[in-house]
Amino acid sequence: MVRRVTVLAGLLVTLGVLSVFILREVFGTIFFAITVAYVLLPVRRWLVGRGLGPRLAAGVSTALAFIIVILVILPLGIVLYLRRGDLVALLGELPDQTVVELGGMRYVVELADVTTQVSGLAESLALSTARAAPALGFKLFLFVLLVYALLLRPGDVSSALLRPVPREYYDIVMSLHERLRSTLYAIYVLQAATAFGTFLIAYLFFWLLGYDTAFSFAVVSGILQFIPVIGPSVLVLGIGGFEVFINENTTQAILVGGLGLFFVGFLPDALIRPQLASLTAKMPGSLYFIGFVGGVLSVGVVGVIAGPVLVGLLAEVGELLADERKPHPRAD
Repeated sequence: MVRRVTVLAGLLVTLGVLSVFILREVFGTIFFAITVAYVLLPVRRWLVGRGLGPRLAAGVSTALAFIIVILVILPLGIVLYLRRGDLVALLGELPDQTVVELGGMRYVVELADVTTQVSGLAESLALSTARAAPALGFKLFLFVLLVYALLLRPGDVSSALLRPVPREYYDIVMSLHERLRSTLYAIYVLQAATAFGTFLIAYLFFWLLGYDTAFSFAVVSGILQFIPVIGPSVLVLGIGGFEVFINENTTQAILVGGLGLFFVGFLPDALIRPQLASLTAKMPGSLYFIGFVGGVLSVGVVGVIAGPVLVGLLAEVGELLADERKPHPRAD
C-alpha cells in the first residue's frame, strides 16, 4: 500500500509538471482560478449550511467570482475608452521642454521624447488588447468553469492531496494551509476592500478639488492600491507634478500633494486594514513587497499572487523549522 501511494504521488507530480509545460499558455488562468476557489470555499460552505445544494452553492459562489472579476475589469476599460481622446489631447498639448526653477537655479526638462514613447506605448497597448480579445474571452470562460468545478466537490481535491502525506506530517500540511489561506485573504479580500475604499475616498477628494476626471482618477487609485508600498501615492504625486510643471499652479499642487497623500494614500489603509487584520497572514509589508515585485518580474501577472504566496509559505516553513529546533521540555 505504501509503495502504491508513493508511485501514485510521483505520477501526480510528474503529470503536474507536464501539465504546466503543455498548458503554459493558460497556466495563469488556472492558477488564478485555483486561488479564487480557495478563497471562496468558506462562502460555498456557508451557503450549503443555509440549505443550498452543493451544485447551487457552487454556482452562486462562482457567479460571485465572475461578478467581482467583471467589476475589476469593467471600470478600467470604461476609463480607457472614454478618456482616450483626453489622453491624446493632453499628450499633444505638452511642450517639448519645460523650465523648472528650484533654489534660484533654472532646470530644463525635456518632454518630447517622453511624449513620443508614451504615445507609442498607448497605441501598442490598444492594438495588443484588440488582438487578444478572443483569447481573453476564452480564458474568462475557462476561469469560470474551473472555479465552479473546484467548488462543486472540494472534498475530493483535498482528499487527493492529503492521501500521499503520512499522518505524522498532517500538522505541517495544516500549518501551510492556514498560511496559504490567510495570505490569499490578505491579497484578495483585504486588498479588494481597501481598493474599493480608496476608490470612494479618491472620487470624493478629486471631485471636491474640481477635477472633471475625478472618476477616472478614483478608478486608477483603487487599482494602484494592489501595488504594495507604492499604492495610489504615485498617482497623487504625478498629478501634483503635472500641476507644477504644466499648469504652473503651485497652490493646486500643494493641495493635491499634501492632502492627497493623507486622504487617498494613507486614510483607506488606516480605516479598513485594522478591521480586517484578523484575516491577514501577519506578513511584514517588506516581505509582501518583495514577493509582489519579484513575482511580477519573474513570471508576469501570475506573480501578483504567486510571489506573495511563495514568500508567505517560505516564512511559514522557516517558523516551523525554528520551532522544531527548539529544545522540547523533558518529561519527569
